[in-house]
Amino acid sequence: MKIRKTLTVVFTTLMLLLVAAQESKAQNIQVLYDTERDCVTSTVEMFRPDNYGSTFFFVDMDYTPKVTGAYWEISRELCFWKDSKYSWLSVHLEFDGGLNTAAGAFNNSWLTGLTYSGHSKDFSKTWSISAMYKLIPDTKDAKGKAQEHNFQVTGVWGINFADGWCTFSGFMDFWREMRPWQGTEYIFMSEPQLWVNLNKIKGWEDINLSVGGEVELSNNFVEEGFRAMPAIGAKWTF
Repeated sequence: MKIRKTLTVVFTTLMLLLVAAQESKAQNIQVLYDTERDCVTSTVEMFRPDNYGSTFFFVDMDYTPKVTGAYWEISRELCFWKDSKYSWLSVHLEFDGGLNTAAGAFNNSWLTGLTYSGHSKDFSKTWSISAMYKLIPDTKDAKGKAQEHNFQVTGVWGINFADGWCTFSGFMDFWREMRPWQGTEYIFMSEPQLWVNLNKIKGWEDINLSVGGEVELSNNFVEEGFRAMPAIGAKWTF
């Protein structure tokens, strides 16, 4: 009964997200079941390049079965020199934030820095790394001293292989954030994903469905120490 209610809420939400995705030219919609937390998460991602750089955002929503959390990130790469030999370098701007019924509001974060990006000749492999200053307003250490000024390093990758049948993608974040209630200061998080692309099946060329999953790897994120949380699901790419 619980999983049926969860899937009903997810389906209704995804129909609304699908309309928004069509309007904003979203890149993909994902639905993943976290086997450890017994939680379903939907993700909408959009990446859109233009003459002056690119825009990326994603929105995560958790269901157990009602919506219990939401988180989003939006970033902008500025590169006014795309035709120069320095086109691999861009200025990065980002905002992160969200809500959770258990934890309340996540700390809003404002980030800025530089991004190095690259790709193979056929774009089957893409990667980027960003080094950023991270402002987390109102954060304090155990003594009540303000600790708003921090840093973050982010790596992102995407690899298509096996003649396009498979995609290995994901990100890695390492940042400083004072958490006196947890006794920690440095946080690592990564979500490597592996997908099998069903549009490679003969006659399914227009069905942009992928099946697979991810493993959320973190240290000092959910709690002190290391955690690995696998999830299985599906993805529709636009």
